[in-house]
Amino acid sequence: MMHLVRLSEAPGLPLWRRPVSLLFLMAFAMPVAFATWSALLNNFVIEAADFDGVDIGWLHTVREIPGFLAIGVIALIMVIREQVLGVVALMLLGAATAVTAWFPSLGGLLTVTMLSSIGFHYYETVNQSLQLQWIDKDRAPQTLGWLVAAGSAASLLAYGLLVLGWKAFDLSYNFVYLTAGGFTAAVALFCLLAYPQFEAPNPQVKRLILRRRYWLYYLLQFMSGARRQIFVVFAAFMMVERFGFEVHEVTALFMINFLANMAFAPLMGRAVAKWGERRALAFEYVGLIAVFLAYGGIYYFGWGVVLAAALYVIDHLFFALAFALKTYFQKIADPGDIAPTAAVAFTINHIAAVFLPAALGYLWVTSPGGVFALAAGMAAASLMLALMIPRHPEPGNETVFSALVATPAE
Repeated sequence: MMHLVRLSEAPGLPLWRRPVSLLFLMAFAMPVAFATWSALLNNFVIEAADFDGVDIGWLHTVREIPGFLAIGVIALIMVIREQVLGVVALMLLGAATAVTAWFPSLGGLLTVTMLSSIGFHYYETVNQSLQLQWIDKDRAPQTLGWLVAAGSAASLLAYGLLVLGWKAFDLSYNFVYLTAGGFTAAVALFCLLAYPQFEAPNPQVKRLILRRRYWLYYLLQFMSGARRQIFVVFAAFMMVERFGFEVHEVTALFMINFLANMAFAPLMGRAVAKWGERRALAFEYVGLIAVFLAYGGIYYFGWGVVLAAALYVIDHLFFALAFALKTYFQKIADPGDIAPTAAVAFTINHIAAVFLPAALGYLWVTSPGGVFALAAGMAAASLMLALMIPRHPEPGNETVFSALVATPAE
């Protein structure tokens, strides 16, 4: 029989069995599979499947379809608990990652990527919902910062093993994918069996909802998804295609990223708590404008590999501030809206992701710099939206316009 524990009773459990401990364990397990998949992907698809910019664009478009369909989480939580759904999705991510190297063709990789993506996106949707339900508002920025650091530590471990072992032990794609994916699936199974089911005090609405007063959050999510796709799809691909990075070199770059995130994410959490979401997000978007323009300069002016690598690390650090968007929503949301809105927001976040990678793949083969110029424009639009966040957001004060125009709280 399922063992239910109210959140108010959770402090009486051993530390390792509490809700936040489960969040940390899942935050550690997920990047082992996903980071390994990302680190090997660009080299694997070029070496094993002879991908070009168009192929990689289509792969990432297929990868983002489950994110666009994350709204399906609302239907699933009608028949399965959020916590169980999140753990099962994490298990699917691990299993699909484990068998990636068995399908070295465009069709095979599209199929297995779709499966792993279903696991990743449904896990992320539920995980974001559980974080906002289980973590107190006052401690959310700091705790989310530490969760980012935990995920970075897991990625760092995976990348460190790749850098040290890829050439030294002549590792194969198949061995690495099986090991990393198998680890994530095993941890997910442990989470399913070892933890009770935690009961949040506010029952979640189990239907599709769109609130007019959340309009700014929806727009910020849309722009975040569109902008992030350019970084995820093309920044690392550029390092392999233009500068000839090998697996261990790409992985070393990723390691530097996550070392920086481990060090700075908790500090970013404290900064968001002190300075507020508007300033944090504005700082992120100003930085991204500069980074994307500099990426374009690499192609237009022939700037070198050292600058490209430095920009990649800086870019990743700015994206780590994205959890400020979560805390903004936590402050303005009705408690029962968190689960359905997490699903809706994930779908909105992935609207552009479904078509943008494939479309920009065609632009990439003619003008790589143009891709990054477009990203800089998206970051500028995001900056304009971020400046509409009030200093102290709350229900009834969702935007700087709330005091001027009363928006019905549907």
